[in-house]
Amino acid sequence: MIDCDMAKGYDTHQARRLALQAIGKDLARRAKSKCELTGAAGVPLRAYEVPPVGVAPDLERTLLLSEACHEVLEHPKRLAGRGWQCLSEMVWSDFPAVQVVAWRMLMQLAQTEEWARDVLDQVDLDEEVDAWARNTK
Repeated sequence: MIDCDMAKGYDTHQARRLALQAIGKDLARRAKSKCELTGAAGVPLRAYEVPPVGVAPDLERTLLLSEACHEVLEHPKRLAGRGWQCLSEMVWSDFPAVQVVAWRMLMQLAQTEEWARDVLDQVDLDEEVDAWARNTK
């Protein structure tokens, strides 16, 4: 029974990976092949689905991010320092998924960084974007 569950999980993971690859060209075009949070170019980039994720990957809820961004999103306690001040601009992005991730990262940084608290004091997200940003499940 365990082998069947593991195989089903693997198949589900593979299907999602293929679905993400299908939107990859549109994602790269929109991002201009740069990290959508830091603007870094010439670095490895990969898709990041902004939680909560739906049944199928959605271009509007997926970002193209650098490995550095993936690392801190997977391990938020490693997020620290003034090196992330680019988020103070990205939280004002026209693209809601960028706003959501920038806001979430700023919330983490605000625990230790005064500049992040100052930025958050000025941010006024659209009601729908704010609800998404607060819903991390």
